Amino acid sequence: MASGKPVVMKPVVVLGVFVADTAYRADRQPRMGETILGNSFKLGPGGKGSNQAVAAGKLGADITFLTRLGVDAFADMAKRTWKDAGVKSAVIDTPDSYTGAAYIFVEEGSGNNAIIVSPGAAMLISPADIEANADLIGGAGVFVTQLEQPIDAALRALEIARGAGVTTILNPAPAATLPDRIYTLCDYLTPNETETEELTGLKVSSVDDARAAAGKLLEKGVGTVIVTLGDKGALLHTKDRSEHVPAISAGPVVETTGAGDAFNGGFAAALSRGVEPVQAVRFACAVAGISVTRPGTAPSMPTLREVEALLAGS
Repeated sequence: MASGKPVVMKPVVVLGVFVADTAYRADRQPRMGETILGNSFKLGPGGKGSNQAVAAGKLGADITFLTRLGVDAFADMAKRTWKDAGVKSAVIDTPDSYTGAAYIFVEEGSGNNAIIVSPGAAMLISPADIEANADLIGGAGVFVTQLEQPIDAALRALEIARGAGVTTILNPAPAATLPDRIYTLCDYLTPNETETEELTGLKVSSVDDARAAAGKLLEKGVGTVIVTLGDKGALLHTKDRSEHVPAISAGPVVETTGAGDAFNGGFAAALSRGVEPVQAVRFACAVAGISVTRPGTAPSMPTLREVEALLAGS
């Protein structure tokens, strides 16, 4: 990523969801009708699309995030988060709904969690909203989306991006049944191991398993499959090329929650700078490698300087 030549960045547009994460830690969950005392509470920004946009923004990308928000305190949090990360926003204000929120219970002794997500206004994102922002999407160099907003909106956005010659990335998370047409609109599909299993029916326990499953996804019309493999790194697989990129460690792991979002935001940022795909995957692995050494999701996303320093020493 670092060179003596000036870098020409293509704009990145991310369609997705913001939710406010409300995380509670306690010895156990309360029973129905019971009140117990918790051990700690944390409120912070979340949502896959928002996290990915923040990751790209902190890396210096020319990034715009497209979503719906309520008109409330959590919407104010979202906008502050994006401003701090250098993310421009195309927000559809929705006063008759609310900004999404997630209840996250963490069992103190085990670290196991239970989560309730209420997406609120983001579940109202529609193909009509996408049409209203067609110029923004079509003017991007890289377009990214996931599956937290309605699939028909994601599909229409991918159609517009593909029609305009924009590089398209679909992060199929959370896992869902997809219409066949959506695969043909993806220059890059970036599932993790679990999502790859859901999409293909093949167990993914190794790099070779990921390669076999990625082959099935290519048959559906995807241009390039990138399977993220946690501490094993990532596999980039095309019809002509299959490369395993090892994980890049930046220190002891503190929290892995936002690693996938860090990877996708990093990958999009690298592509927007014209980085070759395998090197863009390596860059994204470094972004994820730093993010897991820090608590939180959006606050854990590293800067470009931090990533370049890690790559230079690896």
